[in-house]
Amino acid sequence: MRKRWIALIVVAAVLVVAVVGLYWAGRSLFHMPTARGVDSVIGELEGERVLGVFAHPDDEQTVNGLFWRAKTRDGAYTAMITATRGEAGHQVPVVARQEDLGVVREAEALKNSFALGVDEHEVWDYPDGGVPEADEDELVERLVDTMKRVKPDIVVGFWPESGATGHLDHMEMGRVTELAIARLAEEGGAYRGPDHLVYTISPTTALEIFGGEQGRLVVENQPDPEYAMSAETGKKMEGWRIHASQEDYLQSAYLLPAWLVYLLWDQEFYHVRDLTADPLG
Repeated sequence: MRKRWIALIVVAAVLVVAVVGLYWAGRSLFHMPTARGVDSVIGELEGERVLGVFAHPDDEQTVNGLFWRAKTRDGAYTAMITATRGEAGHQVPVVARQEDLGVVREAEALKNSFALGVDEHEVWDYPDGGVPEADEDELVERLVDTMKRVKPDIVVGFWPESGATGHLDHMEMGRVTELAIARLAEEGGAYRGPDHLVYTISPTTALEIFGGEQGRLVVENQPDPEYAMSAETGKKMEGWRIHASQEDYLQSAYLLPAWLVYLLWDQEFYHVRDLTADPLG
């Protein structure tokens, strides 16, 4: 009997070691060694008014830790822009008629930003998948007008050469964001633009393994992040439930359930540009 118990203990110990090893190996896929951990990127930059500029409903899922902590920990005023209604998206699972998807996804985006404590959220109506073909001057002018009204000291968006996922809509909105900030500085009005531009950065190793051709594009074209912070994975899981038409996206794309992905990927990564020292344009 004693030998049996010893054998069971040894087997259990081996299993524990194996599980722990697999866990840390999985976490390493979502680790960015250049990033310094902080409680809040917005708090670290002493931001008081934050504007996120995105392309699609559910893009805010990449930054919900940042926005949740900006509101609940830092007391910042937070706002978002989503350039499209996401009407061309693939439903996973199907929750509505495809012709109604834009209405559904706009509502999902507004509900999710409300759950994150966001103070205001504009959803525009540029064509999903067609942002690069839209009138760029119009997009820039519209964003300039919103920024003059909101007066953010921090803007959060996409790196133009990679767009976090390689999506062309993301990349164009990253470019439009930079053009709008440069225009504000050139105009020299009462509000001259934000002090910092914060780019959401995707985990390099995971993209190299799971991201395919688009993943390689992102890896080759995005900068290294300086900051890492909690992804507030509970809010991410809540966000996917709110985005009901996209709830199974992670499992569909990566063959892993969302809870397992976020068990390993529990940080958000950011590259920050100090526009007071390094202006655009």
